Amino acid sequence: MRDQSRTLHKGRTGRNHWRGPGRRTAVAAVGVIAALLLTACAGNGAPERRFDVAPYVHKGHVANCDAFKAQADAQAVLRADTLDPNELDRDGDGIACPGLPHPKDKKPVHRDFATDLDGAPITEPDKPSTP
Repeated sequence: MRDQSRTLHKGRTGRNHWRGPGRRTAVAAVGVIAALLLTACAGNGAPERRFDVAPYVHKGHVANCDAFKAQADAQAVLRADTLDPNELDRDGDGIACPGLPHPKDKKPVHRDFATDLDGAPITEPDKPSTP
């Protein structure tokens, strides 16, 4: 009996082709190897930059814009504490320290409170005077 996995076959085009389960196995193996390589390399992009906001959040005024190396760091602090006790968003537009260098985060922070004329948050509403 002949081994059909190694049989030379002339196809429709007249060219010689190897025919049998060996070719399918080789194609499948190449596909599996390619998938493994793509999966292994998928996480090798630039690492996501994280900034620790803990020293600046919910501690009152502990820093100003000069304390940060990048605008995105100041913006992360503003996102974590929208009351902005550090006065990082002086004009109230939701962007902290716009003059700091890159990397930048220009997505405004929504702030649910009123600000005074200087942009500082008003944390206690004015009480109406009683006659």
